[in-house]
Amino acid sequence: MSIHLPFLLLLLGLIGCKPNTAHEDSTLEDRISRIENGLQSALQIKGDSVRKYNLEARLKDLNIPGLSIAVLKDGEIEWAKGYGMADSSENRPVTSETLFLAGSISKPVAATRAHQLAESGTISLDTNVNHYLQSWQLPENEYTLVEKVNTRRILNHTAGLTVWGFPGYDQGDTIPSLPEVLDGLGNTDSARVYKEPGESWQYSGGGYTIMQLMMEDLDSRSFPDQMQEEVLNPLGMTKSTYENPLPDHYHGIAATGYRANGTEVEGKWPIYPEMAAAGLWTTPSQLLLWAKEIQSIQQNQKDGLLKVATVNEMLEAGLGGWGLGPSIEDDYYGHGGADEGFRANLKIWKDQSIAVVIMVNSDNGSIISEVLLSLAAEYDLAGLSPDIKEVANLNPEQLSLYAGDYEFENGDLVKFQVQENGLLISADFLEQDIFILPESDSLFFDTEDGQPFNFSLEEGQVTGFSVASYTARRLIN
Repeated sequence: MSIHLPFLLLLLGLIGCKPNTAHEDSTLEDRISRIENGLQSALQIKGDSVRKYNLEARLKDLNIPGLSIAVLKDGEIEWAKGYGMADSSENRPVTSETLFLAGSISKPVAATRAHQLAESGTISLDTNVNHYLQSWQLPENEYTLVEKVNTRRILNHTAGLTVWGFPGYDQGDTIPSLPEVLDGLGNTDSARVYKEPGESWQYSGGGYTIMQLMMEDLDSRSFPDQMQEEVLNPLGMTKSTYENPLPDHYHGIAATGYRANGTEVEGKWPIYPEMAAAGLWTTPSQLLLWAKEIQSIQQNQKDGLLKVATVNEMLEAGLGGWGLGPSIEDDYYGHGGADEGFRANLKIWKDQSIAVVIMVNSDNGSIISEVLLSLAAEYDLAGLSPDIKEVANLNPEQLSLYAGDYEFENGDLVKFQVQENGLLISADFLEQDIFILPESDSLFFDTEDGQPFNFSLEEGQVTGFSVASYTARRLIN
């Protein structure tokens, strides 16, 4: 049901507004029902009938404990709802008030503070960050002789920095300081410049951690306190926090994180000292308050928490399709999130007065794309459509050319076997086998997520394949 809907209906009735409220309620409930029963696979095969799924049934099918969703329409939260369990062992359900880790959605919200500092003249986005860092310095090397790491390049991931993401720490672990994290004394490599800043795009959580330290060095307040007082509270995000470890008084409303196999994350949730990169605890409704502010400034071209010029620059796509905080697509902007035991997605439309947030407490976030497609169908959202693949008709003899053993550069082995009209991939390091289908004689795709597998052929013989950034050679028996 909608947030506080009975109370709102009573209030509207008392003040004599909108006499057709009951009809509107019915329309909204019908809309929510259509969304809940309209999930569809993000990957579809051309010619196959499209199957629709029920949201709660789909959670069970995918072994995802809980999900929370909120929709912003015309500057107001139209509805928000929780599904499934926040903590299965405690029999505690997800509600619209349940806190989730936002993962990397922490980054564009943290970027807001950097833009505030630039607007106040405290920093320049184009000045070497070492000029502002006091407790630690980013080592200069051969890549920084001419070009420097600055806040602008950190914000849009063009600083040439290492450390793409962070695994978090378990309850009871010794939590390193930020300088220790950046020097590789935690559970990740050191954050260092590995190519010329500004040269190209490469996602870096390490960069946002440097930015977090810079903010703390420039202010007597901790990063969580700065964010609470300067960004979260002014937006009304008073139930959100960057504090890590999560303070005790939040524990009763925080979702427990779960692995894809259904087991709890050690200590119920991870700890992220890399707060700007991954440490925001919030709800979909709370995140939409940030989305509402940015979208209002962008669409109305009126100053708000940030100035119009700042937001326009923030939402301009650069290398890699990235703005100064959010990821930028043709029709919308936003960010995804992936912490240990949590997945999330935020999308804000440029020309439509819509924004949505979906959060789950599982490493398996596959349902998020399915819910987004259902939302797109209901709200006629631009830029969201299923990935429709056309399967090439390779006979068993042709498929047998790909069967065999392959070896990755690190020595890991995978086996390909012909199965029906595709190939089954098995390996010791895989949690489950992968089934791929052919689009051509050199291109196959994972039937779960559409991940492409590119095969190399020489004189009619398969010699290897590549997937993502990894390559493997075929072993000759």
